Amino acid sequence: MANRGLDRIKRTLYLDSRNGWIAGVCAGLANYFNTDPTIVRVIALVAGVFLTKIVIAAYLVAWLVLDEAPRKY
Repeated sequence: MANRGLDRIKRTLYLDSRNGWIAGVCAGLANYFNTDPTIVRVIALVAGVFLTKIVIAAYLVAWLVLDEAPRKY
């Protein structure tokens, strides 16, 4: 039962390397929250200034855990 919740998050939250700069984490979060990737990048940058180690760790974990965006042929 717990896996269904994780699968649902995993299906909707993904890396968007086509619109991303480094790994597509911020672009994927922007797609998930239906907002502009620039806003998410600015928030990540400001948070990174104050909470550097936490933001870097969260970014790396998201990069490793999230899947690539589904391909549209």
